[in-house]
Amino acid sequence: MSTGEELLRTHGLRVTRPRLAVLDVLTAGGHLEVDEVARRVRTRLDSVSTQAVYDVLGALSRAGLARRIEPAGSPARFEARVGDNHHHIVCRGCGEIADIDCATGEPPCLTPDTTHGFAVDEAEVTFWGLCPACQSRREADTSA
Repeated sequence: MSTGEELLRTHGLRVTRPRLAVLDVLTAGGHLEVDEVARRVRTRLDSVSTQAVYDVLGALSRAGLARRIEPAGSPARFEARVGDNHHHIVCRGCGEIADIDCATGEPPCLTPDTTHGFAVDEAEVTFWGLCPACQSRREADTSA
C-alpha cells in the first residue's frame, strides 16, 4: 500500500485515483491555486474536472491533509504542509508565497489580548514584501 493510500485511509477518506493524484501534487510542494492543481493532476489522470479537484481539495482540507490559505487579493491556494501552525510571506510584486516557521515553536504563535471565550489553537499571520526577483526588477526599473 502506498503512503498516499495509508494517509487517506488513516484520515477516514476513501482511496480514489483523483484523491491520490491531488495528494501527490500537493506533497510535491508549493502553494498552488486550484487551476494549477487541476493542470498537474490532468498530466497523471486521463480526465478530471476542475469541480472534482475542488471537491478533493475540500475533503483533504477537512481531513487535515491539506491547508487552504487565502492571502488578501489572491485566490485560494493549497499546500500539504499541515499541523505545524507555520505562516507565510507573500510577494507584493509577483505573488510568490514562501513558508515562515512559527516564531514561538508551538501553536498558537500569538496570544490575543482577549479570546471572547474561544479556545484558540492557531494564529494565521501573513507577512508581505518583495521577493528577491521583484526587488531586482524594481532596482533595474529605477536605475534605467
